[in-house]
Amino acid sequence: MTVSVPVRPDDSIARLINVLLPLSTEMKVTPRKRLHWDYKGRAQFYLFLKGEISVLRLEDGLVIGTAYDPHIFGVGEGLQPLQWQHLRVETESTILRVDAQEAIKEITEKNLWQDVAVMMAYFTSYLLYRDALVVQQRTYSVIRNHLLEMIQLPDETRMRTSILEYIQDRTHLSRSSILNMVFSLKEAKYIETKRGGYLLEVKELPETF
Repeated sequence: MTVSVPVRPDDSIARLINVLLPLSTEMKVTPRKRLHWDYKGRAQFYLFLKGEISVLRLEDGLVIGTAYDPHIFGVGEGLQPLQWQHLRVETESTILRVDAQEAIKEITEKNLWQDVAVMMAYFTSYLLYRDALVVQQRTYSVIRNHLLEMIQLPDETRMRTSILEYIQDRTHLSRSSILNMVFSLKEAKYIETKRGGYLLEVKELPETF
């Protein structure tokens, strides 16, 4: 079964970013840098405007998701003290920080809590989507779902991250199980790759293999 990606609430995200931009401070970030949820002891929201940034599970570094479009991070962490993930900057990116308390005050004054609720509902749906990709799935189903996800990425991103690296970062599948399945799919002409294991094309993948 193909798992559908939740629809991003782009309008809500854009409204929140536009309101919070005047309160923000641009950060100097480098690829592979990890971002903390506070700055000088105060919780922060992060306005991600350009580049590539991933959300990683704190306990084992599993990649929950990667953003390529404008986004806001830290809202849940600013409202609740529980922190189960962290952010990692993947490429040269434009990221700004906003003091969470100032952001909350501005959101209240501009009556934008509905947009916050819509965005948080998207985050929840995305977590369920990620679980559906990997929990209690056969190895082939997990790999199939991630190949279908990969082929939707920009070409530049796919040519920077191999199939093996992409799936290993997001699952607990072994290197050998991933490589064996990718080889079989390539031999059966269901996928096309280039040297180094980079995904070029996905044909219509069967439900079972």
